[in-house]
Amino acid sequence: MADNHNPQLLHLVIGGEMRHPSEPTFRDLSEVEFVGAYGSYDEAKAAWKARAQATVDNAHMRFFILHAHKLIDPRGDA
Repeated sequence: MADNHNPQLLHLVIGGEMRHPSEPTFRDLSEVEFVGAYGSYDEAKAAWKARAQATVDNAHMRFFILHAHKLIDPRGDA
């Protein structure tokens, strides 16, 4: 059952090694890491921060928060 006061907003956290630190192009798509799916931005940000800090020694590693809820519109599916 949906909570109208705190709607679930799906966020995905992914990351991996970039070809170059200044470009958002993964070196190897088969190695992209799925950190997790989260119901709020705050939860996703905490996971992103923890994973990014764990890989701080590798300048080529980048992690991203994807706002998946903006890509999903059940009313638009036919």
